[in-house]
Amino acid sequence: MMNRGDISTPRRTKEIIQRHGFSFKKSLGQNFLIDQNILAKIIDAAGLDKTKGALEIGPGIGALTEKLAQQAGKVTAVEIDQRLLPILEEVLEPYPHVNVVHGDVLKLHLQELFEQRFKDVSGVSVVANLPYYVTTPILMKLLEEGLPLEHIVVMIQKEVAERMAASPGGKEYGSLSIAVQYYSEPELVCVVPHTVFIPQPNVESAVIRLSVRKEPPVSVEDEDFFFDVVHASFAQRRKTIANNLKSRFFPKEGRERLEQLLAEAGIEPSRRAETLSLQEYAVLSNVFYAAGLK
Repeated sequence: MMNRGDISTPRRTKEIIQRHGFSFKKSLGQNFLIDQNILAKIIDAAGLDKTKGALEIGPGIGALTEKLAQQAGKVTAVEIDQRLLPILEEVLEPYPHVNVVHGDVLKLHLQELFEQRFKDVSGVSVVANLPYYVTTPILMKLLEEGLPLEHIVVMIQKEVAERMAASPGGKEYGSLSIAVQYYSEPELVCVVPHTVFIPQPNVESAVIRLSVRKEPPVSVEDEDFFFDVVHASFAQRRKTIANNLKSRFFPKEGRERLEQLLAEAGIEPSRRAETLSLQEYAVLSNVFYAAGLK
């Protein structure tokens, strides 16, 4: 039986991989964490206890899963790679409150999974070292589906984490920043060097915590239309917001009506999309919605 708490060391990770004849699949973005300190920071950021549940996505060989099992009352880990299932079964054998689901999280019915796995816990957080190639689709699925989540604590590409936490005015700030901040409050936990993984990725990583909001910080008439206005505003970053919005909403008209609506929203036509706050986008989308532009 495995000694508890030692999966994430380089020696133990290599031993498990070799014993099971496991080979990494680049297409699945597999990079296993081998640093106890980083794992501790992830676990601390999640704020788990025995009354709470944790959903992990992409557990790999179970280094983070084991730590979650020691902190949380219930853990469900979703793994897409069937080759890892026997390894997880072995290393997680001491933890009967851990359940491994074989599947693609993007295709799973998460509301159903929550009802089945987490019905008797006081709160649930997602805690994961996410595959970088599907980070944004996974996070937006988690945020958009209205799941009863407290936190999402994930290791992702540093550049993406910075975009999610960005404030208006900088080059990192964009439609992803606004979407994430509409649903949650992001906070960078730590930057992670590529040397703490096997194999080492080509990019720097970061741990980010998204504290999921019970209600959005702004009131919008139509969520889908709000995000449509945001995406249209950022269509070409070098253009003014007026030019981007004209292309999307007034392609055959003059600028007069557009500038009238921008004035109503209190927004100068010469501004660029990255200078507008979440609140300003809410006002703008509501003005456009009231004008019948949906």
